[in-house]
Amino acid sequence: MDFLRPGSLAEALAMKAERPDAVPIAGGTDVMVELNFDVRRPAALLDLTRVAELSEWDTDDGAIRIGAGVPYTRIITELGARLPGLAMAARTVGSPQIRNRGTVGGNLGSASPAGDAHPPLLAGQGVVEIASVRGSRTLPAEEFFLGPKRSALDPDELVTAVLVPMAPGPQQFAKVGTRNAMVIAVCSFAVAIDPGRRAVGTGIGSAGPTPLRAPAAEAFAAAEMAGRWESRAPLPDTVLGRFGELVGAAARPIDDVRGTAAYRRHALSVLARRTLAWAWRDYCSGGWS
Repeated sequence: MDFLRPGSLAEALAMKAERPDAVPIAGGTDVMVELNFDVRRPAALLDLTRVAELSEWDTDDGAIRIGAGVPYTRIITELGARLPGLAMAARTVGSPQIRNRGTVGGNLGSASPAGDAHPPLLAGQGVVEIASVRGSRTLPAEEFFLGPKRSALDPDELVTAVLVPMAPGPQQFAKVGTRNAMVIAVCSFAVAIDPGRRAVGTGIGSAGPTPLRAPAAEAFAAAEMAGRWESRAPLPDTVLGRFGELVGAAARPIDDVRGTAAYRRHALSVLARRTLAWAWRDYCSGGWS
């Protein structure tokens, strides 16, 4: 196995163009597991840890551009107030050691349906930035995923960043697992309220071949909130319950060792009902600014 170690983004893209079979590695929290269990034996590894351009974040016209090498710990400590949904998801990723190493870019690169960062990116209208020696392009997060561990990346491309609008309103994330920490989600859900657009965003994880949105649930919630934005009246339990049902219906789960499809749909309905209630409560109480 060859080990390639570029010192800049330009060098990394050139190496990836020359060796499209090279597997990128940054934190290694996914790749090293596959190597250790002999699930994958690539011809080459492309080490991105020395590429400084990938380890930075900045603001860009109302959005946060997060380099693919920014670890979860920095998202929590440096961006928690601006991207609360993504920060909540980051807090559920593994142990402190994993959060110090793991990155959103790596999560996207592996394209696992169970990736914890994916639902908040969908709910918050995240955009994935992709680059190669041919140039760069962007894709909405929901279009990036093509199937289980399959993404829209061409063989010579790398994920360079993700762009997420600064949260215009309350956001929430929750997941169900077999224990409280260091666990792959049985299912997960993110919701984002946008008072300016009078809109609601959703993201479903670990309950389909790719991370999913729930468009019918989004439209239903927005319609029910239409007369409540100014009055900040509570959402009735019937509205929260129906929202949960629509989220569960949008999922495409399977039975596996972590849970049945029926359980995932039920759990997602509960998570959706709770997270929407929490987010709306934050909006109504003025806790969000």
